[in-house]
Parts: sequence; C-alpha cells; structure tokens
Amino acid sequence: MQGSLDGVVVIDLSRALAGPHAAQMLGDLGARVIKIESPGSGDDTRSWGPPFVAGTDDRSYSTYFLSCNRNKESIALDLKSADGQDTLRRLIARADVVIENFRAGVMERLGFSTTALAALNPGLVQLSITGFGHDGPEQDRAGYDQIVQGEAGLMSLTGASPADPQRVGTPIADLLAGIHGVVGVLAALVERARTGAGRVVRTSLLSSIVGVHAFQGTRTTVAGQTPHAQGNHHPSIAPYGLFPCRDGNVQISVGSERLWATLCAEFGLDPDTPGLATNPERVANHARTLAFVTEAFADQDAAPLLDRLRAAGIPAGKVRTLPEVYAWDQVHSQGLLVDVEHPALGTITLPGPAIRFFDNDGTHETERSRTTHTAPPTLNQHDAQIRAWLEE
Repeated sequence: MQGSLDGVVVIDLSRALAGPHAAQMLGDLGARVIKIESPGSGDDTRSWGPPFVAGTDDRSYSTYFLSCNRNKESIALDLKSADGQDTLRRLIARADVVIENFRAGVMERLGFSTTALAALNPGLVQLSITGFGHDGPEQDRAGYDQIVQGEAGLMSLTGASPADPQRVGTPIADLLAGIHGVVGVLAALVERARTGAGRVVRTSLLSSIVGVHAFQGTRTTVAGQTPHAQGNHHPSIAPYGLFPCRDGNVQISVGSERLWATLCAEFGLDPDTPGLATNPERVANHARTLAFVTEAFADQDAAPLLDRLRAAGIPAGKVRTLPEVYAWDQVHSQGLLVDVEHPALGTITLPGPAIRFFDNDGTHETERSRTTHTAPPTLNQHDAQIRAWLEE
C-alpha cells in the first residue's frame, strides 16, 4: 500500500499554489493525482522564476513548480475542445476528488458546474478554493497571496513596528488554504463512506488567514484591542523572542513563572525585580524586560549561550538559513527531505511531507505517507498512460 489514501483518485484542475499544494498533500497520503494542464504552457508556475534549473532535454525547469507538484501525473487538455471536455468528463466519472481554484464562474462557463459534476459522479468530493470566498460582495476578486496577507490583517501583525508591515516569507495564505482544503476533503471522504454521497468543500485564502488569527483575533473581538506588529517579540509573553548576544542572536521562550525563575537564577538576576516579577508586568514593561535580558546576554557568545540555556531547561534556539535547515540531522531524522528521479533533472531533493504514520500503539513506524515518491511531472508526461487507463 502506498499511503492511507491508496486507491483514491484526485483530478487536479488547479494551478499556482493553493490547489496544487492541496493535491500534493493528498498525493503524499497515497492518492493517485492526475494534474490537468493547459496545452503548451501548463501550470502558471512552470514559468515562475528564476531560479530555473537546466534539464538534459535543453529545457529549463522552475523550482517553484517543483515545490508543489510531486506525486502527480500530468495530462494537457484544452478544456474548450471536444476532446478535452470529453476526456475530463471521463476522468471525473472515475474520480473521488476534484480540485479547482478558478475564479468564480469559470467552471460554469466551461460546462463543469458543481451541479454538472455531481450529475457525472454523485459520490464526487469537490474542493474549490478562491481568493476571497465564493459569495459576498468581493467574491469576484482574484486571490494573490501577498494581497490577501494584507487584506486579512496578517501584514499588520508582521514586521518591526506598525510603520513596517511585512509579508510572511512564504506564500502562507496559499499554503493554509491548501491545508484547510485537505482537511475538508478528508472529512467529506469520511462522510461519503457513511452516506455514499459526495460533497462540495469550499475555502479561500481570506478565510484561511482569518482562521489562524488565533489569540490575536480574540484580542480584537473580545478585548477590543488592535494588535500591531512588534518585531521578534511575543505580544502576550515576556521574555519570548530574539535577543542579541556578543556574536549573534539567540531566541528564548520563557512561557511560565517557573522558567522566569530558572532564567534569573542561571544569570544571577533578581526574579522579583519590581515591575518584572510576573508575566503581565513584564509584558506591560516590555522595553524594560528586553533590556534586562539583553544585558545578561551581552557578554555571551551564541553557541555556548544556547548550550547553557538548554542545559538549564530554558527553551532556546537559533535562526537557521534554509541550507542549514536542510543539513540539520534532526530534519533528516523526521523524513522531511525526499529524493525523487526527475526525467530531465535526474535525482533531485525536495522538502517532503510533514506527517508520519505509526501502528496503533505508536511503537512502530508503518509508513511515511507514501513509501516512495515521484518527481513533479513534465508537461503532458502521462497522456498515454492516463488515456489507456480510461479505456480499461
């Protein structure tokens, strides 16, 4: 068996990132994912770069596309042609899940409305992802990650100060929409096992960001505050953040009064310093708290300081570059990198799935999603195989 979703067929009509990321996650879990692409150009992300990597076929391959399309097959279909429409109908009739992230109305104009898809396959689970939602006054807006990060409030919480709004360094709105979409699909598949009926699952980049506002959201809705960016320090816990030392920076998380007492004991500080004795006081006197800790770390080098903090039981860490992350033995121990064989690039390494599976007592790892992974496909790579399967 190649993962928990072995035997599930997913038709991926999506492009760019939110939908492809959802389809990739389902592929990681063992589903057969058939990616429908436009003839000639394919998914938009095939042209997103640099960086591009040269293949043995004298073509260049976008590393962006490689990030979100492993464990998929590719077929190029012109959905305005008779062959493209007929082939897609036949695929949908045999599928369990279809994923699309077109703007509102596109699927209807192509003749593949939710009603039409349900008629073709009553057990079909349909995942549709939009930028701002499928209804409401702004349903027609195109969804681009950074725009939604701003519109959904995330950028107001990110950056050095309220005057310095920053986007998150990955397309987090797209990625969260894909993850939320997968949650909906899996729930719909469980429901279908009971009822036999499919379900339409809808999410958006907007809803996925608002859905992870967490404590910043309740600061607004319950406490009536307006949260704002305040750099690398937590708004409700202190000290919790990035602190300079003699030759770099370290991060600490002092999330309890016990840890505060431990930190103070380790560095000869008075935990009962007026105005700093409790977490609410330290948060209220944030600048004093930061100065208090920074002074204690000022004559320390980062590596021995981190060792000292960890030995004392204080959560601490450094800020790694991505090459450092991918070289880290802990990352390798979690199976977070996978090697795949690309038809034009040879062996390439990809950041892998984040979920592992064990038997029911947790002592034996049964699978890491799939036992093997396949490279992101070249455009139309699997046309013949997919058409042959449809004739079986």
